[in-house]
Amino acid sequence: SDTVELPIKFIPQHAGCYHCQILLKSSCDVRVYEIECVVNTDHVDAELEFLTPAYQAVIQNIPISNTSRQDWKLEAVLEGQDFYGPPVINVGVGETALYPLKFNPVAEC
Repeated sequence: SDTVELPIKFIPQHAGCYHCQILLKSSCDVRVYEIECVVNTDHVDAELEFLTPAYQAVIQNIPISNTSRQDWKLEAVLEGQDFYGPPVINVGVGETALYPLKFNPVAEC
């Protein structure tokens, strides 16, 4: 076999997109390998409870921290009656943005 293993150890500190180049040279050949690793955080479940009188709105600002190395453009999909919020939120690198989730009940529920 004419293959050679090249073990690589990758230990990311945070979620994000990591880029790497590996340069292999010999007397008769030069090769560059580009590697991209995308690291996601563990799936986290959260629960919010809203308590407000009927016909009165309440807003919960949900913090979203971007610890990656690229800006985020996040799309929000809200399910359920009487919930409102912006459809898109941008979070810059190293920033924390607040997503304003609004609950505005039109009846007792």
